[in-house]
Amino acid sequence: MSNIAILPLAMLVCMPCLALAQGPPIPAADGSSGVEGTILVAPIQGGPTRKGEPDSKPLANITFEAKQNDQVTKSFQTDDQGRFRIELKPGHYTIARKDRNGAVGFYGPFEVEVAQGKMTQVEWKCDSGMR
Repeated sequence: MSNIAILPLAMLVCMPCLALAQGPPIPAADGSSGVEGTILVAPIQGGPTRKGEPDSKPLANITFEAKQNDQVTKSFQTDDQGRFRIELKPGHYTIARKDRNGAVGFYGPFEVEVAQGKMTQVEWKCDSGMR
């Protein structure tokens, strides 16, 4: 099999792995439950990764939606550093970029489990689609 044929297959296998960067829930001091963390985007430049240069950056000021059973429950926006915190009731959620409208790349959905009284810590990496 040629390298050109292997690349798309490798991308299909690896993409779900990017969504699995979920740490154990941390008990919230105020008893709230939800998700908090950082969303990054990569690659940030075309071509191969350059030694000594970052290959990702925070996904700043982008709106995402939290869905449960295909219903939007809340939306949130990342800050300038790609960080966010959203309070959610316990349960299973999918998080994805709101209003993609033809945007190139992969911006979710990311799967997350929310536990009662705990903030689930995540670091999600989106694929910019740049090559």
